[in-house]
Amino acid sequence: MKCVDDFRLKFGNTELVPIVIGGMGVDISSAELALEAARLGGIGHISDAMVPTVSDRRFNTDFVKEKAKLYKYNVANTDKSTVIFDLGRLAEATHMHVGQTMEAKRGDGLIFINCMEKLSMNAPRDTLRVRLSAALDAGIDGITLSAGLHLGSFALIEDHPRFRDAKLGIIVSSLRALQLFLRKNARLDRLPDYIVVEGPLAGGHLGFGLDWAKYDLHVIVAEIVQYLRAEHLDIPLIAAGGIFTGSDAVSFLESGAAAVQVATRFTVTREAGLPDKVKQEYFRASEQDIEVNNISPTGYPMRMLRSSPAIGAGIRPNCEAYGYLLDGNGNCAYITAYNREVALHPNEKKVSVMDKTCLCTHMRNFDCWTCGHYAYRLKDTSRLLDDGSYGLLSAEHVFRDYQFSTDNRIALPV
Repeated sequence: MKCVDDFRLKFGNTELVPIVIGGMGVDISSAELALEAARLGGIGHISDAMVPTVSDRRFNTDFVKEKAKLYKYNVANTDKSTVIFDLGRLAEATHMHVGQTMEAKRGDGLIFINCMEKLSMNAPRDTLRVRLSAALDAGIDGITLSAGLHLGSFALIEDHPRFRDAKLGIIVSSLRALQLFLRKNARLDRLPDYIVVEGPLAGGHLGFGLDWAKYDLHVIVAEIVQYLRAEHLDIPLIAAGGIFTGSDAVSFLESGAAAVQVATRFTVTREAGLPDKVKQEYFRASEQDIEVNNISPTGYPMRMLRSSPAIGAGIRPNCEAYGYLLDGNGNCAYITAYNREVALHPNEKKVSVMDKTCLCTHMRNFDCWTCGHYAYRLKDTSRLLDDGSYGLLSAEHVFRDYQFSTDNRIALPV
């Protein structure tokens, strides 16, 4: 019986173990986790979600404090249109995060950065251009475009000297989304170097509606594989979402995928950026504890633990410090929902907002516990300790288990 190690992901003459660790923000896919994937011969992602916050944690910078101080006068104002990012400081934070990660890289693998289009930051095109360009400047091996169609993202960096050097990929959840992307970028004569096909069982934001259960990753992968072959497009396809065992991965590799992207099992590794107490919440979760809801102000459904503190929390929007989801007019769906609840309950010191959440603050505080559909199986990947907690795993242990396991087995730690 085959295992994942019987296959290789090929970029030209470069061959990699066909395992990609997905880009989980904010800093859950930490530099340490990505570095381990690269050391082991696969691909690791860091995330560019809220990079100034990540930089402040990693390098003791003051990007967030400086921005909060600059816009302190606007805290009580419901109009956030004046709150913008200093693009020079944004580039500096990205340079630090990416550059120091790349300097520490060892092994034959690669490190990519996950870039969300929905982080519009009150100046969508300008901030996206800076984020992409700064990551390329800092030497990132590749950029995965996520959380949006990214129809204009390639054009933002077409003049960058590394535009045709770095690996550039796109996450899609349907053949139609891929076709839209390819048509929009045809004039650039620059195909994506890889396509991540993310199915309905993935964690975090989904490219589906609340009818996600009607879709099947195997079917979507088969459609896109057939399309690529019919169009004579030799672009590696990476299957993602709900791939929990090495045997799951092999089923996609045998069906035409060049690699798999996995994430949920790495959330409970020692290298992942989640606090240890939150990792235990993931271990303890049952299938009934996992839901797909619409509380994200991005407009995308999101899968998470229903015990997430972010659900129902009515905190005041802190756009002066963060503001990563402000659109080009300074609006955010959470601000609208929060102001509505304040108006409805004028005498309450604290309100509850059930339909949306302040994603910036809650992701920063690790209070939005996003996860994949099979997070309830994490308890079966570790051992219950005498104190009632589960033993944390090493990234290498999980990576090797994907790489070498067969017969749907999961290797428990010693």
